Order: sequence, then structure tokens, then C-alpha cells
Amino acid sequence: MKNIIDMKIDNQTKIEHLFQRAGFGATPTQIREFGHKSPEKTLKFLLKDAENINPLSVIEEETDMAMKKKSLLNIIEMKGASPEEIKEKIKQGREKITDLNFLWINTMASGKGMLREKMTLFWHGHFACRGLRPLAIQKQNNLLRKYALGKFGDLLLAVSKDPEMLQFLNNQQNRKNSPNENFAREVMELFTLGRGNYTEKDIKEAARAFTGWGSNLQAEFVFRANQHDDAEKIFQGKTGNFNGEDILKIILENPKTSIFICTKIYGYFVNEIIDHQNVEKMATRFRSTDYDIADLMEFTFKSDWFYLPENIGTRIKSPIELLVGLQRNFGINFQQKQSVLFVQKALGQVLFFPPNVAGWAGGKNWIDSSTLMTRIKLPEIIFKDSEITFKPKDDGDVNTENLSKKIKQMQANIDWEAFQHNFPSDNSAELLDELEAYLLPRPLSNQQKTMILSKSDGKMGINLIQNIAQCIASLPEYQLC
Repeated sequence: MKNIIDMKIDNQTKIEHLFQRAGFGATPTQIREFGHKSPEKTLKFLLKDAENINPLSVIEEETDMAMKKKSLLNIIEMKGASPEEIKEKIKQGREKITDLNFLWINTMASGKGMLREKMTLFWHGHFACRGLRPLAIQKQNNLLRKYALGKFGDLLLAVSKDPEMLQFLNNQQNRKNSPNENFAREVMELFTLGRGNYTEKDIKEAARAFTGWGSNLQAEFVFRANQHDDAEKIFQGKTGNFNGEDILKIILENPKTSIFICTKIYGYFVNEIIDHQNVEKMATRFRSTDYDIADLMEFTFKSDWFYLPENIGTRIKSPIELLVGLQRNFGINFQQKQSVLFVQKALGQVLFFPPNVAGWAGGKNWIDSSTLMTRIKLPEIIFKDSEITFKPKDDGDVNTENLSKKIKQMQANIDWEAFQHNFPSDNSAELLDELEAYLLPRPLSNQQKTMILSKSDGKMGINLIQNIAQCIASLPEYQLC
């Protein structure tokens, strides 16, 4: 294969790279529309398109009074419920979360507000959280979406007061004279400063400042003053009668926070091999704009180094990026939500179910002998509606085994005539070149082209384009963006 450093970076390659990193890939229509425009104009479109906020909704968010009445009724019902009734309630909640999962997948695939959705996915991994309450999960996801491109300080405060996060990190148990340090530790280690940039004393003092932060039965933030430690605290070298908001402000004043966040953003959107000089430029910019996320992303995507050959086609797609990217590349319409959930379980990334508070490790961790074969087999299973032969990963969920027994096919629709309209050539070599340029970030080797053309020998029309597309999407190179 051609050495990546020598790879020709033409305008279309830059546009496709931008669509992959700032979103989930371009459709053929978008390549026609933006392929001859500059990356700057394309980025301007993506930023403008991301200004609109379209919340996900599978559960109606009722008025406070209606919620309180329903919550009280549910508690009364659950107190006298049989084990079967409780089990049914849990099942209904799990189904709602699956509905939300399916809706978010399709929202990402729709391309509307693509950059905002990509940033929401990034923050979903950064502020990793597991929960069982569907409405609270929906609220948290919409909170991430709302602040995804705003000021990081506003996002941090909103997440820190999010009922599902406070529950997940045990701050409900954080009380005066009996502080729980879990929430305070993770805020610094995983959300802001990074390990090594705070002390054990900082954790203890911050935990005292966050005492009294919790939520009620309606999944609303509540500050319980009688549980708050209002005595003097010493945090990051500062002394005062600090509360939770004060702690977050002090954290944002520390330059290590901007370095930590920009390092994660660089690793996610640019390259896992961190260029610390570029990160320092990003962090300086980030601090100068009072942590403006949209400005930081514009600065990143406008930088010359973003389009260097070593940053194109070198990142392994996450399972969600792969699944959504297939939808966008080929206009796939999945008919059943359970099959989409099944693929996520098989590939090791289920929305709303991170492995732990640190989120998904990403990068090479996405690939092992099992997941690589599943990824390579997936296009054939989708395109031909073949029988699913792979198994989901063992995640400790008893329902995963049941799901494995139920799901036999993906049940996905692809309008191949519409797809062919974008690539009308009936010359197999020309068609291969066009699909290669559209679907892959790096050029194929002559050996790979010969192999694909030999498999396409004698095919014409829809059969030809379907065969070449499947061959390309089944290559290891398609796993990269």
C-alpha cells in the first residue's frame, strides 16, 4: 500500500476527512455538493447546521406537578408490588432505554446537526454514566446535547448537578460529617484536571464542598443545606468557605484543565498519538475564549495540521461510528431496534451503557479477534440480509443471551437504485475507483483492486455496484477514518 506520508491529499479527501471527524461521514449527495468547495466553507456549513438543538424524546417530560404525582404513585405501587410486577417495571424501563438508543442512532445517521451529535457522543464518553431511569437518561443526554458546543464551564456545572450523575457517583450519600469522596475524585480525575494534577487533600476538601448536592424522586437537582458542610476549606492552594460551584470555578482557573480537555479532544478528533505542541495551542485558545467549545472545534478543524496525511485514515472507528457511518454511506434503514442493539453489544459499545465511569477506552481497544471478524462480516449481513453468525460480548447482562436467541437477521433496507444513481458507471474499474474515493480514506493497493475486480467479473448494474461496495466495506481499511 502507498505510504501514508506520500498520500496525495486532494480537496475531496479533505472534505471527506472533515465529514468523518466532525460527523459520521458524508453521503454521496454531500460529496457532490461540497467536494469542490473549500474545507473552510464546508466547516462553516457544519457549524451553522449545528446551531439548532433537537432534543431526543421517547418519554414525555411532564410538568413538575404531574411528575411528582406519578412518581409518588409509582412508589406506592412498587411498595406493594409482587416480584413479577417489579420485574415487568424493570423490563418496561429497559425497553424505553432501547427506544432512546435506537432514536439516537437514527438521529446521528440523519446528518441533522451532525457536529452537535458528534460532540454529544464525545461528551457521552467523557462524562460516562450508567443509569436505569429512562427519563433521567433522556434528560442527561439532552443536557449534553444542549451544552455540547457551548462553554465548557456551563457544561461542567450542568453535568455536576445532573441527578443521574450524582446518583451514579454516590453523591446522594455525601453528607456533612460523613463525606463520600467518589464524585469529587471523578470530577477532577476524569472530567477536568486529570490524574496527578490534584492531591488527596484536594479530594477530601472538594467532597466537603459537594455535601448536600443530590436529587429527589422526580430526578431533579436538590441542594440540602442541612447536609452541607459550610466550614472553611483549603482547595488547590486557596482557602474559603467553598461550595460545589466554587470548587468548579477554581478547577477551571487551573490551566491543567484546558490541557486535559484539549488532549482528549485531540485524541478523539485528530490523532491518538498526541502532538503536545498542537494541544498547547488548542489549550491556550480554549482558555482565551473562556472555554468556548465551538470556537475550539473551529480552531482545530481549520488548522493545517488537521489535514496532514498522518491524521487521515489513521483512527479506528468506534462501533457507533461504524454503524452510523454505514447508514450514511449507503442510506441504510434498519427495521428493528433490537438488531441495532445486538450489533452494539457484539462490537463492544452500547449507548447509555459505558463499561465504567472512565468511559470506553477506544482506539486499538475496539479491535480484537472477535470484533474484527464481526466488523468485516457486518456489510455482507446487512447488504444481503444474511443470517447473523456472530455473538454479542459477554457483558454480564442476562438479557444479552435472550437477545442473541431472538436476532437472526439485521432486517435492513437499502435503496440500491438510488445509490447507483450517484455512481452510474457500468465499467467495473471506473466504478471501483469512484467507490474507493468515496468510501476509503486511503487508496487501495493494486493487489486489492485486482482481487475486488476478479470477484466482480461478469456482474452488471445493481449487482456490480452492490458487490464492489460490499467488498470495500468489508476491508480492514473501511474500519479507519
